[in-house]
Amino acid sequence: MLESSKDSAKLDAMRRIVGMIAKGKNASELFPAVVKNVASKNIEIKKLVYVYLMRYAEEQQDLALLSISTFQRALKDPNQLIRASALRVLSSIRVPIIVPIMMLAIKEASSDLSPYVRKNAAHAIQKLYSLDPEQKEMLIEVIEKLLKDRSTLVAGSVVMAFEEVCPDRIDLIHKNYRKLCNLLVDVEEWGQVVIIHMLTRYARTQFVSPWKVVEVVEEYSENNFYESDEEQKEKDQKVKDTYSMDPDHRLLLRNTKPLLQSRNAAVVMAVSQLYWHLAPKSEAGIVSKSLVRLLRSNREVQYIVLQNIATMSIQRKGMFEPYLKSFYVRSTDPTMIKTLKLEILTNLANEANISTLLREFQTYVKSQDKQFAAATIQAIGRCATNITEVTDTCLNGLVCLLSNRDEIVVAESVVVIKKLLQTQPAHHGEIIKHMAKLLDNITVPVARASILWLIGEYCERVPKIAPDVLRKTAKSFTNEDDLVKLQILNLGAKLYLTNSKQTKLLTQYVLNLGKYDQSYDIRDRTRFIRQLIVPNEKSGALSKYAKKIFLAQKPAPLLESPFKGRDHFQLGTLSHTLNSQATGYLELSDWPEVAPDPSVRNVEIVESAKEWTGILGKPKKEKPTEKFYSESEDEEDESAGTSSSESETGSESEEDDKEESSSNESGGSSSPSEESSDSESGSKESTAKKTSKAAYESDSEDTEKKAKGISKNLSTSSSSVTESASSEESSSDSKSESDSKSDSESGKSRSTTASKKEEKPVQDRKTPNKQDVFLLDLDDFCPVTTPVAVPTAAVLSPSLTADLEGLSLPNFSIIDVTTQISVPTKTHELLHRMSGKGLAAHYHFSRQPDIFGDRMVSLQLTVTNTTDHKIENIHIKEKKLPAGMRMHEFSPIECLEPAGSITVSVGIDFCDSTQIASFQLCTKDDCFNVSIQPPAGELLLPVTMSEKDFKKEQGMLTGMNETSATIAVAPQNCTRLVIIEKLVKAANLGVVPSGQDNIHRFAAKTVHSGSLMLVTVELKESSTAQLVINTEKTVIGSVLLRELKPVLSQG
Repeated sequence: MLESSKDSAKLDAMRRIVGMIAKGKNASELFPAVVKNVASKNIEIKKLVYVYLMRYAEEQQDLALLSISTFQRALKDPNQLIRASALRVLSSIRVPIIVPIMMLAIKEASSDLSPYVRKNAAHAIQKLYSLDPEQKEMLIEVIEKLLKDRSTLVAGSVVMAFEEVCPDRIDLIHKNYRKLCNLLVDVEEWGQVVIIHMLTRYARTQFVSPWKVVEVVEEYSENNFYESDEEQKEKDQKVKDTYSMDPDHRLLLRNTKPLLQSRNAAVVMAVSQLYWHLAPKSEAGIVSKSLVRLLRSNREVQYIVLQNIATMSIQRKGMFEPYLKSFYVRSTDPTMIKTLKLEILTNLANEANISTLLREFQTYVKSQDKQFAAATIQAIGRCATNITEVTDTCLNGLVCLLSNRDEIVVAESVVVIKKLLQTQPAHHGEIIKHMAKLLDNITVPVARASILWLIGEYCERVPKIAPDVLRKTAKSFTNEDDLVKLQILNLGAKLYLTNSKQTKLLTQYVLNLGKYDQSYDIRDRTRFIRQLIVPNEKSGALSKYAKKIFLAQKPAPLLESPFKGRDHFQLGTLSHTLNSQATGYLELSDWPEVAPDPSVRNVEIVESAKEWTGILGKPKKEKPTEKFYSESEDEEDESAGTSSSESETGSESEEDDKEESSSNESGGSSSPSEESSDSESGSKESTAKKTSKAAYESDSEDTEKKAKGISKNLSTSSSSVTESASSEESSSDSKSESDSKSDSESGKSRSTTASKKEEKPVQDRKTPNKQDVFLLDLDDFCPVTTPVAVPTAAVLSPSLTADLEGLSLPNFSIIDVTTQISVPTKTHELLHRMSGKGLAAHYHFSRQPDIFGDRMVSLQLTVTNTTDHKIENIHIKEKKLPAGMRMHEFSPIECLEPAGSITVSVGIDFCDSTQIASFQLCTKDDCFNVSIQPPAGELLLPVTMSEKDFKKEQGMLTGMNETSATIAVAPQNCTRLVIIEKLVKAANLGVVPSGQDNIHRFAAKTVHSGSLMLVTVELKESSTAQLVINTEKTVIGSVLLRELKPVLSQG
């Protein structure tokens, strides 16, 4: 079937093979046949082949290496799943020779537009590091880059890579700490576990102990005898002021608290250990309820949770005392769970609940599970030791158990009684006599040895019974267990020293038996005792002290919990479970005495952000929310009063995200503590428009396009969801400045209809429109955070919406504005230094959404002073713009030092035309006439869509809307990668997936009107290609065609 020419047969074969692997069957023999299909054009077959290869690439390395070129080509595939799968297979081939190829692939994938591919790049980092640890420095660079990624899909994987490769590089976390804290809620569950464990280690190195305040209070808890009340109050005040929690420490605790409600037990356990190790003791109690909830899970989860509760309950009993009944043993519990619950009950025992627990223990002793019954007896002994009020009660209960029919219960009781009697032997001679009588019936070696030890240790209190016990045991000496034989020897030695008249001959008999015993331990002990207690010429000076040695006062044994020593391991780790340091375990450091500098976690504002701030004028001050709304309303009222020619008005206003927002490309950023509500008039036009849906202009083109493209589809209003794309765009044009009368007329008619339905633009700004759902993609570009009021019904965090990128909704065509694929490095000269009297100016198109208006093209203008003196007051003056064109100039540059250079942002609305924008660039003394003419390719915004949607839109833009040309393609320009690279460099286009190798599709929207621009390159035979452009804007389409023709024809 794999050799078949039909895709359906191959697909069926691959499904069966993957099914075999899932059932655990070996399918490695099929490797050669499967590898042949790795280059299949059918995506479904290719996906299954990659699944197979990921399983067997490591075993069949030689055969996998033959297909490595195919994997490298697949890394450039338009389908993100294929790119990711190719990277996973490549990283599974563990051959040192391909390390450089893997390294290059990981670097490229780390910059991929798809967060799924970047996630797989993070996974590949760990595999490459284990294959070649020498690549550590280069991998750290990739990790540092991926740590800055704002996608929730990537966060968990890159932190896992960080923990594997460079867990000691805490400096990489500083700048990303607040972002990780804020993203935590939206990260997938296993990513949350990894991030929480890493942040726990980080916090222990960066913050001071929150437990110190308790220790200090205890020191000053008692008043000095001569101390006045006033002095005590002052001292108390000093104590209170000794500790104040770092805001970042509080941020971590606050953002992890909601995860205690997670359905994933590992997440709850991770948060619990974080609170245990980091939170003030008064706050750590909130985790107890969540941990008790996990006891309803399967037995494996219960086992781990109970182990951690057992460790916690030793130090802080109060946390779990309210949930005492949750730890009662059920008959259906396995032994390991029963034992752990018993451990916790013993730890929680106190004077108030001991009577209840002892009644519970009486039931457990009767259990058919003998191992559990023995553990219960040990628990009773611990309770008797810890709570003196019930010691006698417990001891009497244990003595009663000595008459039990079960040997194991009796043996365990004897051992525990022995330990209890050591604490107060003087009062319990009768119990020792009772146990001596039981010696004939007890056969368990440990119990017999314990009784003999007790009789020997306290032989002076039972002088009549002890010699008789020695007589009986001497008879059975040869048949006893080694443990019992040793205690018989000890008993004989002690009786020889205290009652030699009665026991001298017996002891010598026993020593003679031991002298020829098979066990060398017993023979050695016999020789030692004989030399020590029987005086002769050879015996040394120690014989004098034999009695002191054998009958010395021995300390009472401590009955402690076996979990007492585990608290030095981090809770929830394998090392804690095993009570032994596992490979890869990272110890929690001690709290620092003085907190390190907290400013290292402040996110720096990148230079371009400073420039934008300069352009916007003075730094913004935080304003109350009420003022924000009132200012917005005032601006609307003013603009409404001044606009008479158009029926709609509005103003730009943006809303600051309370979480940290920073741009990936441009670097504008703000700390999560910034919660400002500012507003500003964006384009300062008197003829702004007020739409029925509170039209807004966002800080990223992505948001604005999704509002046009997606929200219309998702809207539940009376407008039809099956509207064509062209009608959607004309509706979008009606919300923005239209460049033709027909556009404006259609816009007016639509807006009039809409305004009848809703005539509350100001209220919409305050209350989100419940009919619209906007999937905002703030991941790709977030410039300086200027507020915008977005009427969204679903409150989605920026990090979550970044991961919703690329979701396809059934029956709707989704056209999303995407990030630029290529940023042109070519600069254009605006003013030559000779013409500008030493002032030179260059500009380039940044291909970023403009912060001054969504219909403006963003330019980066670099001004250089080539003179040897300062140039002051550089500004723009006397703009000579064609009708409809607008320009937002930069704020005046007060002073430019000699040889100094500064880059500022300028926004120009070219109205979807290539007309020249002329203006004057002025200094304090001179003015210079300059002009900017944009290439048609820079008037576009790249969009992403499916191949199906592309063909659908193309079908509606035929006839007059289609421009085409046949061009001769240079031989080196015939490959897919080269065509994509050259076209996206020449024009700001987005790549559309294509199922055919000879057809390459690109899509964009015009910046001003949002009209679609569809570009198709179809390679023909004899090195020719058909270049087709479909768009409503036929003029700009023909100009773009002229620009793209030489791109492919030239080498």
